[in-house]
Amino acid sequence: MPDFVIRDAAPQDCADIARLVRALAEYERLAHEAVATEEDFARQLFGAPPAARAAVADRAGRVVGIAIWFHNFSTFTCRPGLYVEDVFVEPEQRGLGIGRAFFRYMARHAVSAGCSRMDWSVLDWNETAIRFYRSMGAVGLDDWTVQRLDARTLAALAQEG
Repeated sequence: MPDFVIRDAAPQDCADIARLVRALAEYERLAHEAVATEEDFARQLFGAPPAARAAVADRAGRVVGIAIWFHNFSTFTCRPGLYVEDVFVEPEQRGLGIGRAFFRYMARHAVSAGCSRMDWSVLDWNETAIRFYRSMGAVGLDDWTVQRLDARTLAALAQEG
């Protein structure tokens, strides 16, 4: 029996969510991009309507991991999908099954919402994570590349014409 619990995040978890997102950003060498505050998470995860959902891993009364996701939509299947934005477990808590428990938790949400798929991105250098995802049956979409407009370029495009 695992000595942790995966549960829906609550507003009182926002400080831990912000802390763990910053830790994830440091791990991914993207700390300069992690500007979200505890208040931002409270507004986006628990506002009306929420922009995303979150779960936390609680071990002995301490939040040691997070999963954040939102729904997208597939025109090909005409059904919702679940997009995993972030999953992070503190390094010293890894190997206990928390990561797989997060994915199982999100998969259950996806199935109950009638989702046709669950997607996420992984940095190409993160071989440990890629092996973990493959062990669950995930398949890399090597023919696709992620495209992004950051806040500055998004604003510029919105102002055109």
